[in-house]
Amino acid sequence: MTMAIGLFMSTLQKRNKIRIVFSIFLLQYFCIAYAQRVFRPFPQHAGYFAGVITPNHISSQEKDDSVRSFYFQWKNRYIRKSHCSNSYYVWSENSGRNHECVSEGQGYGMIIVALMAGADPLAKSTFDGLLKYYLEHPSKRSRVLMSWAQRIVCGHDEESSASDGDIDIAYSLLLADAQWSSQGNINYLLKAKSIIGAVMEQEINRKTYSVLESNSIESDSRDYFDMRSSDFMPSELRSFYKATNEKDWLKTIDSCYKIFSYIQQNYSPDAGLVPDFIQSINKSPEPAKKHYLESKYDGVYNYNASRVPWRIATDFIVAGDKRSKSFVEPINQWIRETTKGNPDNISAGYTLDGDDLKSRNFEALSFISSFAISAMTDAKNQEWLNKLWDYIIHFKLKDFDYFDNSIKMLHLIILSHNYWAP
Repeated sequence: MTMAIGLFMSTLQKRNKIRIVFSIFLLQYFCIAYAQRVFRPFPQHAGYFAGVITPNHISSQEKDDSVRSFYFQWKNRYIRKSHCSNSYYVWSENSGRNHECVSEGQGYGMIIVALMAGADPLAKSTFDGLLKYYLEHPSKRSRVLMSWAQRIVCGHDEESSASDGDIDIAYSLLLADAQWSSQGNINYLLKAKSIIGAVMEQEINRKTYSVLESNSIESDSRDYFDMRSSDFMPSELRSFYKATNEKDWLKTIDSCYKIFSYIQQNYSPDAGLVPDFIQSINKSPEPAKKHYLESKYDGVYNYNASRVPWRIATDFIVAGDKRSKSFVEPINQWIRETTKGNPDNISAGYTLDGDDLKSRNFEALSFISSFAISAMTDAKNQEWLNKLWDYIIHFKLKDFDYFDNSIKMLHLIILSHNYWAP
């Protein structure tokens, strides 16, 4: 009798163990399934702020199809597997300087892939591979921020960061948290907050609340009170505030809007443009001198500043900030007038007076498509916006390099009503 009872109890314990193991397996399965679920699949046709327009001469389906088609072309060309590890990077095509990737491009790619989940069944694994590469290439001063450029030779990166790349990467992780949740093997939200904290600590000037060019610039640096205009991304900084409740992000948004307004009113009252770099922010902000950092065009509307209409207009598109619309309004009016309503007349660079830069009368998508994003802020730009969409779409991937094509990809998502803020 005793043996029978013992056998029964042993069998019962085994069954309970099996049930427990099976329950744990089911729990793990559902956690993984939940973590891999796409919560905001493309196409989203997200709700933009009242008054925002999109191209209306073609159907949503046609726009979505154009975005999907270009996305897979873009991904096939620019997402590369690292030869140093099992990770992915956005190829910058900059072999002349022995750089395979820059943090700016890594940020573009991570945002694009997160927004295209649903259309791309491999989006999550691709994003995680891009994140792994980011983690493998930290800057010297902060292990959280990314080295601004990664050399082809493994382990020989540039030492400092680039603020725009770090901001975009942090933002992409907020998108990833909203897209796939942080319940899986990667806590996207925790990593985003870590980068956001490091950006505030090392890439925001806490005296003027402007964005520093990199984390190599400290309070005793000669360019501590300077900034790259395209580093001001108010919509993304607004998401940082929502994620952290840190009011210094709102201070940064307010301060940079004031700086941009001052430059616009005092140096470009007709065209409304800002230069690539701005100096003397703690006194009277002014355009940078020639060869301040990159070229003789540092004080005019060149490739860095070409992204400003996009970065600023997005704040009205998703958040409705009136300062955004006010800022891009003179730019929209000027570019329509100076091109006579023909996108083919857009040049690759302008003086702050709105004159073409000499020998720059060729197409550059970073200029063209940024004007399309700013046009979305007002219905009076509808015809102009429709023309810009057609003009942007007709270019092939082979026509431009990584920079223009990556910006085009981001802009197609916005123009097609598929951009959203976490």
